[in-house]
Amino acid sequence: MTTPPSSPAQLPSLLAVFAHPDDESLVAGGVLAQHAAAGARTAVVTATWAPGSHRASELADALRILGAGEPRMLGYADARVPESAPGRARFCDAPLDEAVERLVRHLREVRPDIVVTHDAYGGLSGHPDHVHTHRATLLAVQAAGLEHRYLEAGEPWQPSALYVATHPHSGVAELGELMTRGGKSVLSVPDEWVSATVDVSPWLEQKWSAILAHRSEVARERPLPGVLSRLAAEARRRILATEYYTRLEVTPTGRGMERLTA
Repeated sequence: MTTPPSSPAQLPSLLAVFAHPDDESLVAGGVLAQHAAAGARTAVVTATWAPGSHRASELADALRILGAGEPRMLGYADARVPESAPGRARFCDAPLDEAVERLVRHLREVRPDIVVTHDAYGGLSGHPDHVHTHRATLLAVQAAGLEHRYLEAGEPWQPSALYVATHPHSGVAELGELMTRGGKSVLSVPDEWVSATVDVSPWLEQKWSAILAHRSEVARERPLPGVLSRLAAEARRRILATEYYTRLEVTPTGRGMERLTA
């Protein structure tokens, strides 16, 4: 755990890689807003849904609220929604090397200090797109720093740290109950696996506004944005005000290792 930096310049740049539009806001919206508010560079890569879809428009609104720039969409189809990218392969069926190379391009363009993605479970729900995003991102973070891999994808860049968004057993509480009530899985990790517990309550209004920007998901009954929108404000605050991350080792470099603010 680290203490908050004394000046905005100390916050590292951050690239978040998530499977679907709305994952960035639900899973890491607080940390994205926190870093952007402190003047750090932030960006988001989204694996699924076509750039011209309604979900892409909603994503653009959410990223604007979070200060994370324009959408960077790989444009693959959602594993469970083939119409999300007509004529494109499902992300979990696409050639892995192709997906990794496309992520490497974004890594080398953004050149972030920290990369954030799903954990190996794919978050609490274990969605196959989340799991595949985890795999592809880990490979891309390793490959981005190798000068003889993906020569057409830009100059090599090695992020200092990789964090995966997760939930400890003790931190599931009300959210887990809501998910099991809706027939969903709840996949959490031992508490000692959590490297950073981040209180994002100062940025909670931004985080919630970004979640609400995903209007089509808020309007539906089963997706998490819709479930959260029907909760009392205090219950929603308890669920969204803390974000949990596990740090994974990346290829070492001579630079100091950056950490998320906790």
